[in-house]
Amino acid sequence: MTAPIQPALDGTVPAASTLSYTEWTDLVRPAFVEAARSGRRFTTFEVADEHRLPEPPNPRADWGNAAQRFAREGLIEHVGFDRSSRPTGEKSAVAVWRGTRAAQAGRAA
Repeated sequence: MTAPIQPALDGTVPAASTLSYTEWTDLVRPAFVEAARSGRRFTTFEVADEHRLPEPPNPRADWGNAAQRFAREGLIEHVGFDRSSRPTGEKSAVAVWRGTRAAQAGRAA
């Protein structure tokens, strides 16, 4: 079963992703590497919005899956929770991330 596509705020419906999960994570990785190297705290939505990243094949799960993957690879680390700034997020709790010391030093990508 495919997850329904959430309309944008202007009412348009974005095209469904034709990328596989692996292709999509390879595409969005550079934006997360940049955020990790900055040393700032961020949510996945903030990185996605800042870089205008494409939606993943399964938007309901893949943003979190990607963040967990990057954490397992030593790129980012979980540092807390905050309220979502995503317009459709209804201020729900979301994970906050920061680049690991290795990422901040340019030793992890």
